[in-house]
Amino acid sequence: MATKPILAALDVAPVPRRHGLVRSGVLSGYWSLTKPDVNFLIAVTTAAGFCMAATASFAHFPWASLVHTLVGTVLVASGAATLNQLIELRFDGQMRRTARRPLVSRKVQPAHAWWFGISLSAAGAIYLATTTNALASWLSTLTLLGYLFLYTPLKRKTPLCTLLGAFPGATPPLIGWAAACGRLDGNAWLLFAIVFLWQFPHFMAIAWMYREDYARAGYLVLPRGKCRDRFIAWQTVLPSLALLVVALVPAIRGESGIVYFAGALVLGGAFFGYSARFAFQMSSVSARRLLFASIVYLPLLLAFLALDKK
Repeated sequence: MATKPILAALDVAPVPRRHGLVRSGVLSGYWSLTKPDVNFLIAVTTAAGFCMAATASFAHFPWASLVHTLVGTVLVASGAATLNQLIELRFDGQMRRTARRPLVSRKVQPAHAWWFGISLSAAGAIYLATTTNALASWLSTLTLLGYLFLYTPLKRKTPLCTLLGAFPGATPPLIGWAAACGRLDGNAWLLFAIVFLWQFPHFMAIAWMYREDYARAGYLVLPRGKCRDRFIAWQTVLPSLALLVVALVPAIRGESGIVYFAGALVLGGAFFGYSARFAFQMSSVSARRLLFASIVYLPLLLAFLALDKK
């Protein structure tokens, strides 16, 4: 870059500072590899599963176990995110939205990312096995394998990748539930269903916003031709409508109170409204609004469920 010789000539950047900046850039690169924004939602859904199971199983809430669960799950998720970017390195370089990722920009070398991802994944699974239980560790490992070897390669082969990828994407609440009580029951699978359905409108908004980028890199997350818009509409409206109904089940079964019922009804109705608007008036504005609504909807719904559980 042209700034480098200018700074050298002016002698305003001493060697130790340059080394510090380089080191800082490398550390920020490793941090970006873990996809902390995605890990936030993973931690929220994992915590929801843990809290729901723990309040029904323990007289006193096991805060230490919750922390262990979140640490182990986020470690595995961070490893999966790193390895995913390593697998998709060549294709990330062809998309504008991923062109600045650490591996593409060479902030982190691929060999280093490989060991970083493997180490995080193994450490997380072992940590869960030793601090919680084997079921939570097994579920986290299964999620990683499904994400890397099912969803990731299918993105270049079929638009059904969203459907199949939603299965590993919905397992964090199962991990939290299993970590709290060592088993899975109907309520755990209800949380799974909520997160499973939520992913469709969330990802359709992203797929629409970056449709040109995905096409440029050869991803088939959306079908080609005239059926594309119809595919997006159905994948957005039907799951959001089903989500509105499924989210009311805890209140209908008497397992949560009126606060949750009202919250789920208002949140679900608003989310469905944004989904329907996007489905029938596809635009960048409606896609961004739906994406924002999806990010707000899930944590709030799970918070209402955890706080108003009977």
